[in-house]
Amino acid sequence: MDLTTVLSLGQTALELGLICSLTVLALFLSYSMLNVCDLSTDGCFTLGATVGAVVAIAGHPLLALPAAMLAGMCSGFVTALLQTRMGVDSLLSGIIVNTALYSINIAVMGGSSLLNMNKTDTVFSLMKDLLEGTPLAGQYKLVVALIAVAAVVAVLTAFLNTRLGLSIRATGNNPDMVRASSINTVFTTTVGLCVANAFTGLSGCLLAQSQKSAEINIGTGMVTIALASLLIGRTILGRGSILTRAVGVVLGSFVFRLVYTVALRLHMPAFMLKLVSSVIVILAISGPYLKRQWPMIRRRLAYSRAQKGGR
Repeated sequence: MDLTTVLSLGQTALELGLICSLTVLALFLSYSMLNVCDLSTDGCFTLGATVGAVVAIAGHPLLALPAAMLAGMCSGFVTALLQTRMGVDSLLSGIIVNTALYSINIAVMGGSSLLNMNKTDTVFSLMKDLLEGTPLAGQYKLVVALIAVAAVVAVLTAFLNTRLGLSIRATGNNPDMVRASSINTVFTTTVGLCVANAFTGLSGCLLAQSQKSAEINIGTGMVTIALASLLIGRTILGRGSILTRAVGVVLGSFVFRLVYTVALRLHMPAFMLKLVSSVIVILAISGPYLKRQWPMIRRRLAYSRAQKGGR
């Protein structure tokens, strides 16, 4: 594998990692800050992709971005409504919304399972035209992804340090204390899920425009990918300020996509990639625990060897 191939693989992983890191940042808000495991991520990601594709095909590629975010917010609102007003468990509400979104996404796509955007202007083609004749002409996808991630990280960091953001963080840490402080946990949960799903919708929209197509299964497995990336990011930069942790999440998404890209380069069958995702999640979750347990395990092994030697 020569240097050119390595750089090409790295760039591909970086582009996809940055786009998908928006979903990881959404999970960072809902799972890490709000302590809600939102299983509607797959359907919401596809919703953002389909809404963004339909608006872009209509001739409004820039308008597709806020449209996809608004669609994601609607998905998050319904999920929050089921949890806070109808007494549905958070995991079950996510599954219900995710199931319902399959039909909604098909309806948005006009009954089709695939929308082709080969002849459609996208934010990436607009950036390509804008950078034509500059040294960054060949990096237009990376530029768009970097701008989107930088904007979302800045907004998320600023938001979580506002009074409302601090209330959301407190709701995730200790909801009983928050209620005792006369803070409306229904409101904070709803706002948190709406903002998180807006990021997920934006991520789906950008991926669809990058691939020049949106299909009904584009978001399948995204919650697993996002969770793995989140846990990897927590291992890399899991301590510090909100900004530091958000940057760690983005790095985790890149590392995950790099592993994915290398696996594809090694001609691993496509059906094995889900297994790779699961293994990465297992390692990311169990890694810190095994690290803490390792000194005790080592002492037990040493004691066992000493007992055998004494015989």
